Amino acid sequence: MTDKELLSITAGEISGTLLNAISRIFITVLEIGRTIGSAINRAKNKKYC
Repeated sequence: MTDKELLSITAGEISGTLLNAISRIFITVLEIGRTIGSAINRAKNKKYC
């Protein structure tokens, strides 16, 4: 390949790093929801460890 052809190569739109970041955000949001739900449930039932 020539230098001109090499310069025209583009990478994919979605990289592994981006997918990993999105999955971590999704897991964090789920964990926050679970924590808030547990706190509400404990406060409602007045059962604390």
